[in-house]
Amino acid sequence: MLADERRRAILALVKKQGSAAVEDLVKHFRVSAVTLRADLGQLAREGALVRSYGGAMLHEDHSGDYPLTVKNTRNQAEKTRIAAAALRLIKSHQTVILDSGSTSAALARALKHANLDALTVITHALNIAQEFLSSSKISVIMIGGIMRHLSGSFVGPQAEHMLRPLHADHFFLGIDGLDADLNLSTPDLLEAQLNTMMMQISNEITVIADSSKIGRRSLSVIGNLTAARRLITDTRISQEMIDKIRSERIELITV
Repeated sequence: MLADERRRAILALVKKQGSAAVEDLVKHFRVSAVTLRADLGQLAREGALVRSYGGAMLHEDHSGDYPLTVKNTRNQAEKTRIAAAALRLIKSHQTVILDSGSTSAALARALKHANLDALTVITHALNIAQEFLSSSKISVIMIGGIMRHLSGSFVGPQAEHMLRPLHADHFFLGIDGLDADLNLSTPDLLEAQLNTMMMQISNEITVIADSSKIGRRSLSVIGNLTAARRLITDTRISQEMIDKIRSERIELITV
């Protein structure tokens, strides 16, 4: 079986089952695990499916709300570059809010190795708080509430109540969608409500998102990009969206 033919067969099987494990696909197609992972990687780059730990799944799973383990495998190089650009905006003695999500997690990893003093991080994401366990120079305010198992973040009335009296110099917002009307969106209603409040209590807002999020709409609107100072994304953003964003005098950083 040729590689292209095998990949079409793999995709047909994943579509039929919804997901598939590498070990099962190896047995089914009688190829090595290395070859099979290369096939899945190519299909993922083409946008045909989503790589997950130990296998693959369809884009339609979770209605676009993927587990963090899946998000962490997608567009890693772009997220690392976006995080590096965002890091340059943070100064010592600031209070910053880091949203949940894999791009924000990349920023947290970069931030803990930065030479910044007296920094305070506010977050509602477990994985981001854990990044700073060994960073004594960074104070962390963890927002509690109802845990979303997909993202490992806390949302709901308790989270909003805890956030309401706080203030931040800078909010780094990760999103799942930025549509043609520049609406920022996420799959979860309660997460969207909390993000909206985070925007309201912050002096400056920077949206961090790879280009796969741009040009699409998720379930719940957080707000509009015009409320933000800038967007940091990768160079694959379409010229149409570049023109739209710049027409609103929003700073656009592509990396």
